[in-house]
Amino acid sequence: MTRVWTAIIEREGDGYVALCPELDIASQGSSVAEARDNLKEALGLFCETASGDELERRLHAEI
Repeated sequence: MTRVWTAIIEREGDGYVALCPELDIASQGSSVAEARDNLKEALGLFCETASGDELERRLHAEI
């Protein structure tokens, strides 16, 4: 199953911060594209390593 996540990307100082509010995971980069790519990587690593309980807890917190 494929899940679509929200990415909020904002300028902060000389760079950009990317946030996925559903999982409360953030990353940064020197450009919008780099911040987005770094967030994708962070989300992938989180989904690979988080326990099922942690994933459920974060997803249900948004309800």
